[in-house]
Amino acid sequence: MIKGNYLFTSESVTEGHPDKVCDQISDAILDACLEQDPMSRVAVESLIKTGVVVVAGELTTKGYVNIPKIARETLREIGYTKSSYGIEYETCAVMVHLEEQSPDISIGVTDGEGKYKEQGAGDQGMMFGYASNETPNYMPLAIDLAHKLSMKLAEVRKNKTIPYFGPDGKSQVTVEYKEGKPQKVTTVVCSNQHDAGHSHDEIKADVIEKVIKPVCGDWLTKDTKFYVNPTGSFVVGGPQADAGLTGRKIIVDTYGGMGRHGGGCFSGKDPSKVDRSAAYASRYIAKNIVAAGLADQCEVQLAYAIGVAEPVSVNVNFFDTGKIDEDKIVKIVREIFPLKPADILKELNLRRPIYRKTAAYGHFGRDIFPWERLDKVEELKKIAAQ
Repeated sequence: MIKGNYLFTSESVTEGHPDKVCDQISDAILDACLEQDPMSRVAVESLIKTGVVVVAGELTTKGYVNIPKIARETLREIGYTKSSYGIEYETCAVMVHLEEQSPDISIGVTDGEGKYKEQGAGDQGMMFGYASNETPNYMPLAIDLAHKLSMKLAEVRKNKTIPYFGPDGKSQVTVEYKEGKPQKVTTVVCSNQHDAGHSHDEIKADVIEKVIKPVCGDWLTKDTKFYVNPTGSFVVGGPQADAGLTGRKIIVDTYGGMGRHGGGCFSGKDPSKVDRSAAYASRYIAKNIVAAGLADQCEVQLAYAIGVAEPVSVNVNFFDTGKIDEDKIVKIVREIFPLKPADILKELNLRRPIYRKTAAYGHFGRDIFPWERLDKVEELKKIAAQ
């Protein structure tokens, strides 16, 4: 997005970070609802602190969902299996306070019931999608590497390559750009919860050799700075050290600060909420545009009014990297991409249990999600050439 020479930094967190634990609990509940009733309406928030999980929000479904069981199983899968980590899945308290979706919202997102007689947006708001050709998965390099570092921290914990690690962890990557192109990684920060009795030198050596170097590879130089557990100790972690809450890592979830964010979180919300589905549609559009070679960078904004199907605005920004006029691409986008909420749900097949996997390591950049597919590239090239 920026021309010239500069440094840009993005962070990620592991699946054991308290905020991400809450995102995963909320999305695990959503998946359980959608598995039984694809028309479920879900807006669930989770809160976690030492020994306690609180689940609250709105839920309307024909299925039966055992909320405490889902919360405990999610904690177990993440690795919160002993009380010294700040919470233990078998013995923690799980408090639940859920109500049905407001009928005033429901009527706006139900076909044939709203004022405009077709499924509208579940709320007002604007959503952004972004793509860049600086990486093979069309993500900004800093957030892409940060996610991969966090995934590696979890991997070496679970496979016992670093057996003394706990679930909580974070990563951060700084990339140097010249003339808007990434050149190298200048700084890497990794912090991970660990058992007592391990020296800082041991932890730093293990993380550099077993996590950072395998992930960052040729982006590293002899001058790259490594900061591993910079305070020297990270024994107390998880919800004991920091309360967690659903939706508090929205920049980690998206593009690491490269590209704007509409403000709404994703996790715990069924796809009738445009906070989620339109953000996915925006990424789908932006990624296909960049993959078609129509721009090096692309940001798409969609905006909606509650209960109204058509977006109130569609905006495309190429940041002066476009090979086609932005006014023309907006017309093309309106022609070939799904923009109404019902069309987005159908085109991307969103009414199914796919959301738990989105709740850690980013919602974008992994081909396992339908909004990452590149099925509009040839059509874009053909129409743009006319």
